[in-house]
Amino acid sequence: MSLEQYHVTRLLKQQSQELGDAIALEGFEMAAPWHQVSWSAFDSISTNIAQALIHFGVDVQDRVVILAQNCPQWTCADIASLKSRSVVVPIYPTSTFEQASYIVNDAKAKLIFVGDSEQYKMACKLATACSSLMKVIVFDKSVTLVSGAEHYYFDDLIAQAYPAETLTELEQRLNDANLDDLLTLIYTSGTTGDPKGVMLDYRNIASMVKQHDNFLPFTPGDVSLAFLPLSHVFERGWTFYVLCRGGHNVYLQNPMAAKEAIAIVKPHTLCVVPRFLEKVYSAVQDKVIKAPELRQKMFTWAMSVGHKQSEVGQGRHKASLGLSLQWKLADKLVFSKLKQVLGGRLKFMPCGGAALDPNVSAFFQSIDVPVLCGYGMTETTATATCNTLANRVPGSNGCVIPDVEIKLGKDNEIMVRGDTVMRGYYNRPQETAETFEDGWLKTGDAGRIDEHGNLFITDRIKELMKTSNGKYIAPQRVEGKVGCCPFIEQVAIVADAKNYVSALIVPAFENLEAWAKEKGIHYESPMELLRHTHVIEHFEQRLKTLQSELAGFEKIKKFTLLPEAFSMEAGLITPTMKLRRKVIYNKYACEINAMYAR
Repeated sequence: MSLEQYHVTRLLKQQSQELGDAIALEGFEMAAPWHQVSWSAFDSISTNIAQALIHFGVDVQDRVVILAQNCPQWTCADIASLKSRSVVVPIYPTSTFEQASYIVNDAKAKLIFVGDSEQYKMACKLATACSSLMKVIVFDKSVTLVSGAEHYYFDDLIAQAYPAETLTELEQRLNDANLDDLLTLIYTSGTTGDPKGVMLDYRNIASMVKQHDNFLPFTPGDVSLAFLPLSHVFERGWTFYVLCRGGHNVYLQNPMAAKEAIAIVKPHTLCVVPRFLEKVYSAVQDKVIKAPELRQKMFTWAMSVGHKQSEVGQGRHKASLGLSLQWKLADKLVFSKLKQVLGGRLKFMPCGGAALDPNVSAFFQSIDVPVLCGYGMTETTATATCNTLANRVPGSNGCVIPDVEIKLGKDNEIMVRGDTVMRGYYNRPQETAETFEDGWLKTGDAGRIDEHGNLFITDRIKELMKTSNGKYIAPQRVEGKVGCCPFIEQVAIVADAKNYVSALIVPAFENLEAWAKEKGIHYESPMELLRHTHVIEHFEQRLKTLQSELAGFEKIKKFTLLPEAFSMEAGLITPTMKLRRKVIYNKYACEINAMYAR
């Protein structure tokens, strides 16, 4: 197939015609009609909403915003907008008004889709503050709309009849659609400065879909659970792939309910970030520590067998009948129970967003749950490199995908070139020019490539910290090691221009309080708990174990336990959960200074 045939709207039309009554979209624990949407209904809904956009005066390449939690309506609105050849601008549903208004004004969006009552309140404020915004469309019919305003229910627009000329115009737009049309503006939530609108076109998405076919064992009808935000390129790009390949996409509105949803949905695949895997890993390790000695020995034996068997699959260990029999026993006694927690039928899990600790990666490979770590960014339409079932090296992000090139530039900066690389930043020609060098995208990430072509991320170049002793610290490496602890929710290390590494730690309070109760520790407030001598000693011991693989100069020497999480509302993290280090350091300057006081 030529790349033109991978145009998103054409692929989805083809799937709708072939799959008809099969389920395309499913809203987890949502009421009818959104609990299940067939392929034919998906096509009809998106066509009707596309006509509504045309009827409302949305022109070719006009911008429309989607501000909502994950739900089938999100994707219906997305595809409807693409059918009308408008440009979709997703905004995180947790965004502040200031963040949202900046994006709407920068994109000059004409129309906004929102989900619930809180997002509708935000839309009403945006309509007042942003002169370009003319229409508001609401997914939730229980929301009371402002009387007299040009605000509409999504469901009503689906059922409405439109003038014949809107259908004629829609058909013309679909015929004229091409790979050079702009498909979306995704505003990157940089750790400093205002967000930039990454311009991705249909060629980027078409190339992504085509290339993923080369190495993913995804088949029509496979179920994928969408619990990461659709406003991010990772989940949205994956949703495009799942649907273009005839998959069944299940939408989870509350990401905190992922554990329960996985057990019920039993997905064949789902996108995850390292923090999700770290929590599963730490929960298992915590249970093993508390288990009787015999069960601990069984677990250790099973993991050893699992590791050897996974290495056989990668061609790095010799196969044997004895090992095969041992693996079957280990799978029956240990692995099957662990896999059941993840639904029991996972074929693979794409993982991205940050580096995954090699120990966590090796754990999942050993229990026969393939985690396919990849590397990419919004500017590369997510995947640039990826592990495959046949090539999984713990700690690596795999090899470059078929039609993409990577190389290492100055300071080992990863540079990318190919059809999945963005067109540039919206209305920012200077910053676009600064991001490219001789046609190569400069990622800002440092890495190394081994003799087999596997990419290993070492750190963000701009985030490398240099101690006063001249040693360079990669904060994500240290934070990744520490983050595997079931008693640690968030961690930010401090090292720049300091003579040793320290850390600000947000405990996992639920686990910590359970431990304190078990130990008979009495306290009146969270702060009193955090200052308790036994709690401090507990964290000191945990850190000693967690940092055993780090060099002496990398290890956290002092730490402060914080009573409040780093939140987006406080401006301490980005919508993609990255730390805004400068803001954190400024807020906790007193605590940091105390850790270095002589």
